[in-house]
Amino acid sequence: MHNTIDNNSHKLLKLDFNENSLGMADSAKEAIANALAGGARYPDKHRATLLSKVAAINGVSENQVLLGNGSIESIRAVVQMLHDKALKTDTRFQLIIPDPTFGCAELYARSLGIPVVKVPLTRDDYDLDFDNLKKAAATFDGISLFYLCNPNNPTAIITETDTLKAWIKNAPKNHYFLVDEAYFGYITDPSFESGVEWIKEGLSDNLIVVRTFSKLFGLAGLRVGYAIANPPMIADIGSLMSTDNINMLGAVAAIATLEDETFLAHSLQTTNQARKMMETALDELELRYLPSQTNFIFYEVNGDVQTYIDRMLEHGIAVGREFPSILGFNRITLGTPEEMTVVIKTLQLFREKGWV
Repeated sequence: MHNTIDNNSHKLLKLDFNENSLGMADSAKEAIANALAGGARYPDKHRATLLSKVAAINGVSENQVLLGNGSIESIRAVVQMLHDKALKTDTRFQLIIPDPTFGCAELYARSLGIPVVKVPLTRDDYDLDFDNLKKAAATFDGISLFYLCNPNNPTAIITETDTLKAWIKNAPKNHYFLVDEAYFGYITDPSFESGVEWIKEGLSDNLIVVRTFSKLFGLAGLRVGYAIANPPMIADIGSLMSTDNINMLGAVAAIATLEDETFLAHSLQTTNQARKMMETALDELELRYLPSQTNFIFYEVNGDVQTYIDRMLEHGIAVGREFPSILGFNRITLGTPEEMTVVIKTLQLFREKGWV
């Protein structure tokens, strides 16, 4: 019988998908309960209210916002839109992505037969390799779409703002940028600039930013997100989105959470506390980790990653999958402080056994 850590209920700690361990805000639950009676009606009114609120909070016009089923529907629609554009103009099309990164853009591209070029992150600090990303498109005579998750998943770091901004501003007209800011709400680094601000500045007509309500807002199961771009781009992407893609309950929950400043502050504070706990423990164990600007942390485990994942699961903790292009590192979601206490005790036990 293996030696396990008592986590009070023996319930599996799900720290593998970057979800919010706090769950939904009480205000969101109340909004859902109050809206249930209207479930027989289409969600147009609630959808319109959410779109208006998202536009106002981001300081853009409503025709610059597109609501989606999480952020991944918008990602799919951008890939599809440019694929169609290439077909109609008899032009080649490729997707260029850092490696590793969030995989949905690649998944959708491959399903359409679109070639995908993977550019490894820099090996010194695991940032975007700007030179090689540019080279991947420099001699390509068609449309290139760069999918850039910022902060990146799984590394949790933000990229260098000035370099990214200058690249997007000066890029050729056949280069498009899809910037995924799923973890925007967790960023504390003052050097970061959101792509939304660049859209408002008119930096590029070929820039699209996507965000989700799945992380800081705790609504991963309700599938609500949005895209922001200039109006013509939003119209082009919107033509490939599903009608009524935001259900009524997701809409009212997102609206309530946007208005719930207390919950959002608590959600952020809890994550910051969990991150500090995990960083302190990793420092004490002398395990390297990357500077996180998200609700997860990417850290070295000093051994075979899959074996580590399996051992954590045996001890009641589900952690992130293996990322073969960066050997020896694992991703773990920053749960509640109580959950991180269990994780830290487990890591200390693993050190005693010589497993990390």
